[in-house]
Amino acid sequence: MSARAGVNVETLQAASLQKPDTILRSLSVLVIHGPNLNLLGQREPGIYGSISLAEINRLLEAEALKLQAKVTFIQSNHEGILVDAIHEALEQHQGILINAGAYTHTSVALRDAIAAVNLPTVEVHLSNIYRREGFRHNSYIAPVAIGQISGFGVQSYLLGLQALVGHLRS
Repeated sequence: MSARAGVNVETLQAASLQKPDTILRSLSVLVIHGPNLNLLGQREPGIYGSISLAEINRLLEAEALKLQAKVTFIQSNHEGILVDAIHEALEQHQGILINAGAYTHTSVALRDAIAAVNLPTVEVHLSNIYRREGFRHNSYIAPVAIGQISGFGVQSYLLGLQALVGHLRS
């Protein structure tokens, strides 16, 4: 161990000899589900489908495994809790996948939190927000996100995760 820098040279050498896929597994993505998404499967299935939030999370975990990434989930109906989670992501995650629900169209606080942490963020929506009511056409998140995917049901989440991990690895 180097006394000056506190670095274990053997550990660094061993890490550099690891297979690339072992190193890639350390990639971590925070998945944020906003208000009312806890009611998926019951809430307006004609718009949001019949899949539950728990099933979406299971599908995301399976996709993350294929992508050699880790996902961590948070769902809250409270804006401040989501802002805090975004702030804390800076220390724990390399990217954010977010469905802010109704906060997409109203929350400057979420927008500012994403801009402040400056982590690559992909915005997703189950429904096509541009084919819905006019007030849903505006996203405060989109201008600070690297991309937005909407209208493909649960596939929006999976495509968003694939795009985010691809971006983080490029």
